[in-house]
Amino acid sequence: MKKAIVLYSGGLDSMLVIGLMQRAGVEVIPVMFQTPFHNPYSKSGMINYGKVVQDQFSVTLREVPLTDDLLDVIRDPKHGRGKNINPCIDCHLLMLQTAKQLMQTWQADFIVTGEVLGQRPMSQHKQALDLIARKSGLDGLVVRPLSAKLLPPTIPQTEGWVAEEFLLDIGGRGRKRQMALAQEWGLQDYSTPAGGCLLTDSGYSRKLKNLLESDMLDIENCHWIQLGRFFNLSEKCKLVVARNEKECKLLVKHSRTEDYIIEPREGKGPTALLRGVGSEDHAGLANAIVAYYCKHDGPLDLVIKHGQAPERIVTVAAADEAEVKQWLVM
Repeated sequence: MKKAIVLYSGGLDSMLVIGLMQRAGVEVIPVMFQTPFHNPYSKSGMINYGKVVQDQFSVTLREVPLTDDLLDVIRDPKHGRGKNINPCIDCHLLMLQTAKQLMQTWQADFIVTGEVLGQRPMSQHKQALDLIARKSGLDGLVVRPLSAKLLPPTIPQTEGWVAEEFLLDIGGRGRKRQMALAQEWGLQDYSTPAGGCLLTDSGYSRKLKNLLESDMLDIENCHWIQLGRFFNLSEKCKLVVARNEKECKLLVKHSRTEDYIIEPREGKGPTALLRGVGSEDHAGLANAIVAYYCKHDGPLDLVIKHGQAPERIVTVAAADEAEVKQWLVM
């Protein structure tokens, strides 16, 4: 029995190729690369990807960290970016290069992906698919079952490792055939088509670009800027103001010792986190912005927490709308 590493995103396409390979008699090793930029939601909420794979296909999901190398790719993509800050070709190339290293460890014979020809304008046209496979050193060993009949034959096809009846000819951005196959197989919980990589989201990309230009791009900050409204107070000083109760709790949970946590002393209002060089110098502006979102008439008492220092109470007037918009990265 041949063995294949399947690059699993949690989306429908990558679920389908696991099923196709199992039906073709291939032993499947699903691998999910861990990054801060993946959308973990389905229609029913957060997805437990390991449980989904185990329940649907009776295999164990392997999770592999990719973040540090991916941040280097974001800083300097060799093949350019898409509409936003997404370095799709370089990202896919990195995933295949990493998968190639895992082939020997797990004694796999080839790689399988859920890519569909023409589905993504930057990375899923014929030239890009060919370039990614060739530059990864896996030319001929990357099978894309959903579009295999529209692409040049691979070694697993010519050698008879995967029968043609388990390979499809899906192309373009439509999902009707995939949805029909999912219904036929009884597949239910997977990432929604509108989800996916945050690097393709225009709002998130503007925040990330700001971190990149400020030399503040690291793993924690990539998560942090997802937790609320993001303010660029200076090149090295940023503020995030939570939008709901869940974000308030997460901001506190993921705060660093050097951060300033800002909260209203009484009544309702958001938690905010001030981070970066010169935070103390920008504390007044940050406090005024937080007060604006508290929607309080008149001066407002805020609680300021900073590392092991005693809590401080400051009384501030709210910034006006024009000032808030001046610093907000939208």
